[in-house]
Amino acid sequence: MPQSDFSFTVGSRLRDTGSATTDDGGEFLGRTGTISTPHGEIQTPAFIAVGTKATVKAVLPESMKELGAQALLANAYHLYLQPGPDIVDAAGGLGKFMNWAGPTFTDSGGFQVMSLGSGFKKVIDMVNVDQSGADDRVAPGKERLAHIDDDGVWFKSHLDGSKHRFTPEVSLQIQHQLGADVMFAFDELTTLHNSRGYQQEALERTRLWAERCIAEHRRLTEVREAKPYQALFGVIQGAQYEDQRRKASRDLGGMEIDGMQFDGFGLGGALEKENLGTIVRWCCEELPEAKPKHLLGISEPDDIFVAIENGADTFDCVSPTRVARNSAFYTPFGRKNLSNAQYKRDFGPLMDGCDCYTCTHYSRAYIHHLFKAKEMLSATLISIHNERFVVKLVDDARRSIDDGSFFEFKAETLANYYPA
Repeated sequence: MPQSDFSFTVGSRLRDTGSATTDDGGEFLGRTGTISTPHGEIQTPAFIAVGTKATVKAVLPESMKELGAQALLANAYHLYLQPGPDIVDAAGGLGKFMNWAGPTFTDSGGFQVMSLGSGFKKVIDMVNVDQSGADDRVAPGKERLAHIDDDGVWFKSHLDGSKHRFTPEVSLQIQHQLGADVMFAFDELTTLHNSRGYQQEALERTRLWAERCIAEHRRLTEVREAKPYQALFGVIQGAQYEDQRRKASRDLGGMEIDGMQFDGFGLGGALEKENLGTIVRWCCEELPEAKPKHLLGISEPDDIFVAIENGADTFDCVSPTRVARNSAFYTPFGRKNLSNAQYKRDFGPLMDGCDCYTCTHYSRAYIHHLFKAKEMLSATLISIHNERFVVKLVDDARRSIDDGSFFEFKAETLANYYPA
């Protein structure tokens, strides 16, 4: 097994460079490190930009490289439906298909199971812990497109209504064909709205699926031995419950099938925003320290700092480009809306001092005009800036861990971004 093609080494530890414990008495678990993959290294902590359909929306791969992105994450569900994993495989894998030379990630399709199943938003509610409804409820006016059983999931394509079957084995077969450096085990993602009883049921289903994922991963690695090794991350669920999060972390952290273990771990599912750091720390306290942890779906500055200091090494989110398409741009003093009339005659850059392509070439007034004229270039220019803002924020946080100034950097950054 060529697992030596993937590795993780720890650099500086936050507990050695600053405050020893959190406000509630836990130990800070943040660290720097290096993830080595067949397609290059990732210096951690790192923000992994999302290119759902093998593209970061409205942004060229060359632009993503220029703005400092170290790796990109694509979606197995979407690429399975279109163009099909066989096409990507024939092209030489995800990176070659999209002209991205660096490391790539693919998620398993678990999030789409939840969103298709319930018909709710494309983002997970991190605030409202409302368990008054049924576990199988759907959004008003929506059809349930996914049905879960112990073996896998039946779902209808959102494109043409055709029926498909995902199992742990199918998910791994798709992801191996896509050829990403990091894959995620197929899991059942729950929400804060599910009852504790259902959370426990889903957690056990995810544990059993994880065993099947490792077994299939081993088989496919042997079958495709001429291909570069692809790392497999197990996904930790358990919602807001400490006992469930710790159990899942112990179960998957120690899981071994025929000599093969998970190469790293994804921290997924329902994460209460106010308890984000605590939940991340529960998981990281139980998981093997020598393996990387990826937090799925965050990019707000306060969440980034909390995630880093509690042990997350990488994280991803679609927000930088999603909000850009609605004319929102990031600054050190909060998120602004470029559609506002105040920018009509503002000939300065989106952000003073920003080194991104957009800020060094275009004015707020010009991009404001593009939005008003409904020109596609508007989304491209703000997306470039927003991705650079988040990538640089995490890069600066990484450097601050190395030089011992993390907590000062955090305090100054958040005081400016969220003024009292």
